[in-house]
Formats: sequence, structure tokens, C-alpha cells
Amino acid sequence: MARQLNMDTVRQNFWKEEFLREKMLRCEWHRKYGAMVKAKQKAKASARLLPKLPTLYPKAPPSPPPAPKEVPSRVPSPAPEAPMQSEMYPVLPAIRALLYEGISHDSQGRYRYLNTRKLDVPEKRYLFPITTNFTYGWQLGPIVKQELVSCKMCRIESFFRKNGAFAPLDPRDVAL
Repeated sequence: MARQLNMDTVRQNFWKEEFLREKMLRCEWHRKYGAMVKAKQKAKASARLLPKLPTLYPKAPPSPPPAPKEVPSRVPSPAPEAPMQSEMYPVLPAIRALLYEGISHDSQGRYRYLNTRKLDVPEKRYLFPITTNFTYGWQLGPIVKQELVSCKMCRIESFFRKNGAFAPLDPRDVAL
């Protein structure tokens, strides 16, 4: 809508009153319903938050009944096993020390540590396969290089077409 240029004092006062009336209506609505709207917004926000569930650890096996105290034993009792906290084997101290030597920009520090860690097979790093992709290469053993039986010229001759790239195709070569 184009702006009207013929604004006189009467029209200016009309628009001034109109804006003031709208402003007063907004303020009145906010005073009347503002607290209710804020309460609804807080309720929706709290409903969206997921409740924090407690962490469940595996139950320890029942302890055996105490032994009679007739014979004093000097053998120390084994320490109770802590619940499994990691899915990886601990890193050797020599490899962990690579983290603190130099910076990654100079191919040292974290860069060298990660490259050293990736040389180990997953079975030496992880206790069990974590993702389904791990199962494809889990415990395959050492890599065996298979040598090709055919000679190089046999492969070259069988790879290229004999009659050029633009020659009509042999009907036996066309897929149905």
C-alpha cells in the first residue's frame, strides 16, 4: 500500500490515537494474560527435559560365607573387581607418553599417539566389538598377500577391447 502524502493535522492526530489505543490494548492483554502464558511456557519447557535416570552397575556376586578363624592366614585377599568402566584395554605407558611429547603441528604429541594407536589391530585395543562394523574385521588374523597367477601381458590383453573404442559392440558383450 502506497503512503499517502496528504497528511494534515486531523489525520496525524487520528493515527496518533490509533497507535496509542493499540499500545494500551497490548499492555492490558499482557497485564491480564502474561503470567498465565509464562506459566504454560515453563510447563512445556520442563516437560521437554528428559528425566535423568540413575546409572545401574552390575550386581556383585554373593560373597562366600566367612571362613573359620582358627588358622590365621597371611595370604592377602584379592581386591574386589570394580565394575567395567571402559570398553578399551588400558594404553601402555610408553604409548601414552607420546601424548605429552611435542605438538600435533610438528607430527608429534596427539598426532603421533593416534597414528601409533591405529597400527594395533582392534582386538588389542578393545575388549569386545562395539559397533556392528567391528564384526566385519574382528579377529581376521594377519593380512595375507595373494600373488596374481597371470602375467602382466595377459591382463593387459584381456582388459582392453581388441577392435577400438568406437567399434560396434559384440552381441555377446552387451548386458540384457
